[in-house]
Amino acid sequence: MTPKSWTIQELLKVTAEYLAKKQIESSRLCAEILLAHQLQTTRLNLYLEFERPLKEEEVKGYRVLILRRVSREPVSYITGHQEFWSMDLMVNPSVLIPRPETEVLVEQAIRFIQNQKIPLKETYHILDLGTGSGALALALAKDLEKARVWATDISGAALETARANARQQGLENRIEFREGDLWEPVQKEQIGFDLIVSNPPYIAEDQFAGLAPEVRDYEPEIALNGRTGGLYYLEKIIRQGHEFLNPGGRILLEMDPAQIDQALALLQSSGFYDQMERVKDYSGRFRVVMAGKK
Repeated sequence: MTPKSWTIQELLKVTAEYLAKKQIESSRLCAEILLAHQLQTTRLNLYLEFERPLKEEEVKGYRVLILRRVSREPVSYITGHQEFWSMDLMVNPSVLIPRPETEVLVEQAIRFIQNQKIPLKETYHILDLGTGSGALALALAKDLEKARVWATDISGAALETARANARQQGLENRIEFREGDLWEPVQKEQIGFDLIVSNPPYIAEDQFAGLAPEVRDYEPEIALNGRTGGLYYLEKIIRQGHEFLNPGGRILLEMDPAQIDQALALLQSSGFYDQMERVKDYSGRFRVVMAGKK
């Protein structure tokens, strides 16, 4: 019996319906992204070639990708790519997949420098703690010509990915990547930073079981687990951050909306910060806390 010959249009329709039955969110979008990846083309070209019949090996390869998605593997790990701040970044299971809400950190950091909320300088020193794929460090280096960026991470595999992304974006000479836990890699250098940004692990341990399988089973726990209450790393950063900030420098932290009040209280009680603010993400929830060094 001759195997059925699928057109792009037919295969997308059937696949989107199948994914929806398997309770995969954005089933049509997922079907399109994975087919475009399989055919090494763009989603737009899929629509321009709707009636094109597909080869048997193309359909077989696509079926493998779809089965991976049904097992709840994130689309970004399947394709190896994720867009962030208009950059196409390489991602893999050694790094957290960059989220749109993290772009709020980039927006606020750029605002501080462009509006001269930080003392004017020839070169601004910026530190990205727990850089992962390098998303924050790359976005800031890309948009702030006068910035010199340091990026730390405890994971050597994550830093390999970040360095590869920096090379791909032509920013490898603008960022110093350092391996180690939080401040450890920059402690001995006695560098003062004008901006410290971080999207640290902030998921509480007791919330792990309830996470979506895409996150719980595939993304690196080291980049997610904020230990008891999810505040372990946030508290550590707040307690020590002032030691690494230049006078008038700012610290910007992403967190769970439920942690905002506690983070503001920690900043207040430390006695080292002023000009505290909280900022909403694109869904209207407070996501980022910022403060200046007194």
